[in-house]
Amino acid sequence: MPQNSDMNVYQPMYSKKIVIRYTPDVVQQPVIYLLSQKHNLVFNILKARIYPRREGVIVMELSGQKEDFDRGIHFLKEMGLKVEPLSKSVSQNIDKCVHCGACTGFCPTGALSFERTTQKVLFDPEKCNGCELCVSACPVRAMEINLM
Repeated sequence: MPQNSDMNVYQPMYSKKIVIRYTPDVVQQPVIYLLSQKHNLVFNILKARIYPRREGVIVMELSGQKEDFDRGIHFLKEMGLKVEPLSKSVSQNIDKCVHCGACTGFCPTGALSFERTTQKVLFDPEKCNGCELCVSACPVRAMEINLM
């Protein structure tokens, strides 16, 4: 259990899925290593597309104490990276969705579920890992992911 040594008070881990967008001038630097080492954060890379000397995007879950997390995000922004919650990059277009449920069978995290009482497909962006399986499974392309 993580504890604050000064107060000996339990502090729960904070965890969030984020998207980091790299610019050409930063893509060659060990940003994730520095983030982890300097800010005492644990990361799990869920998806990455990095193009040397051009640009890149990383989808990752970042965990640690809330204060360390906030300092880490500030560090990334100071490095010139664009950082946003993954939930801002993934959406369900309700106008297109026909609520067939095809996407729910492919979603490995349970972010998409079928509500039997309303006969609607529900999307929980906090559970999404950005895998994009729902995009190809949806016959009307109601799931939209904008990572690049």
